[in-house]
Formats: sequence, structure tokens, C-alpha cells
Amino acid sequence: MIDLQIPVLKTERLVLRGPEQRDFEQIARFFADKDRSWGFGGPLNRNEAWRWFASMIGHWVLHGFGFWTVETRDGQPVGIVGIWGPEGWPEPELGWVMFAGSEGKGYAREAAEEVRHYAYEVLGFDALSSNIFPGNERSIALAERMGARFERSYENVTHGTELVYRHPGPKQLAEGAV
Repeated sequence: MIDLQIPVLKTERLVLRGPEQRDFEQIARFFADKDRSWGFGGPLNRNEAWRWFASMIGHWVLHGFGFWTVETRDGQPVGIVGIWGPEGWPEPELGWVMFAGSEGKGYAREAAEEVRHYAYEVLGFDALSSNIFPGNERSIALAERMGARFERSYENVTHGTELVYRHPGPKQLAEGAV
């Protein structure tokens, strides 16, 4: 196996690590559930989910960033959070998915704030957005709790209309303007 050198990030309750083959079952379950995956381009059948999963890993090779698997400190996978910027996207975006049973515990925010910090402090990004489907109220609420504000809508090349929520930049965060 190729060692991609994906950094491990840690928060008080979570470990964010690179994706591994053992993570695929959770991804496949997530994408098979239309009620859960619609806000992330689903539902997808198992083969399509595998292709998405493999592209997620390839994204790290091509861009040097991507989605991390998010686990609790005791090794329970709870979701994926990361930076996604495939062909046709207007800019890299900060995205998140929590697996069934992991919502409402603050994991998405904790992981997303850590990834945003990494993007600004390590990768040198000066801006991040989150692209959210209209009607995905939970993701909109999370983006707003993180200080992101609605900027505009746009036509995503694969998903149709999405809402762009602009996150505060590193200077705004450092000044405590959020």
C-alpha cells in the first residue's frame, strides 16, 4: 500500500485520520440511505459509493488535501470531514458528513473547525466556503454556528443549485470577529 502521508489531526474528543479500506462500509451505508445522503450527492449504489470513496483518496494525491475519517478517541468512526475541490468546483470547500447516530454531539463542528484551522495555518488558504444544498437545514445551521454567512447560490457541475456559505478568514478568526 502507498503511504500518502495524510496528517493526523486531533481534537479534545476526536481523531481525524486518512481514509482506509475499512472505512468503506460506513461510506456505502451512508450513500445507500437516500434520506441521509441527498445533501451530499446521494443516494449512490455500492459500486458508485466505491468510486466516490476511491476518488476521495485520489483527491489527496492530486491536491494534498481531502476528507479525513473522523473517529472518537476510542476508535469509533463518526463521519468524514475535509476539504474537497474537484474539477468544476468554484473553489475548495469545507464539507462534512456524520454517520447515523453521530449527529447532535458536536462532532461535525469540532472536526470542521480543526480542518478549517489546518487549511488556514498549514495549507495557507486565505478563504474557505461550504457548498450546501438548499433545504439542508442542519448543514446551514452548522455553517452559521461556525461563523459562515450566505454569499450566493451557484450551479454546481454535478449537483445543480447549491448555496455558498463563506467562512471567516484566518484574520477574522484571529481577531475574534466571529
